[in-house]
Amino acid sequence: MARLGVLILLPVVFESVVSISFFLPVRTRKCLKEEIHKDVLVTGEYEISEQPNTKTNLKITDSSGHILYSKEDATKGKFAFTTEDYDMFEVCFESKSQMGKNLCSHLVGAGNTEIAKVEKLKPLEVELRRLEDLSESIVNDFAYMKKREEEMRDTNESTNTRVLYFSIFSMCCLIGLATWQVFYLRRFFKAKKLIE
Repeated sequence: MARLGVLILLPVVFESVVSISFFLPVRTRKCLKEEIHKDVLVTGEYEISEQPNTKTNLKITDSSGHILYSKEDATKGKFAFTTEDYDMFEVCFESKSQMGKNLCSHLVGAGNTEIAKVEKLKPLEVELRRLEDLSESIVNDFAYMKKREEEMRDTNESTNTRVLYFSIFSMCCLIGLATWQVFYLRRFFKAKKLIE
């Protein structure tokens, strides 16, 4: 059975590398999603093994549907973009057959093998590097969540203060209106000589 392979390397935050491999059957679509912080340079490489009479399209979009990168009949390439806001980004591979038959599955793959070869790392060192990048990413996510929590707390406190002032203003208006109504009705009834 013939296979189609793809190599994807996405250095996302602080030179960390996110990679993945999977099989992609013909005439199917596989999407990978990743939340990425604001002002992060995202670069990536992909390599798709060639399969006769089969095309694989690649599209990268944000949660609003804006296309950041698109390539039809993708085989090998690189892409880069800088995130404008904290968002969910989606990398989609779509396999299409020109023959009209579902002939095989495609292998979409990635790994840190290139980095390991360049830096001449042992498997244990590669795993430690991966764990170091993962822990750094987790620490960065916690820092981001702490910052967001502070912003949310400030927003909640501001909203509570506004609601308090609005409630006091509403009560003052109601008391003033009720007082005016009592005096108005008293004058009205005196004018009609219904009360003294």
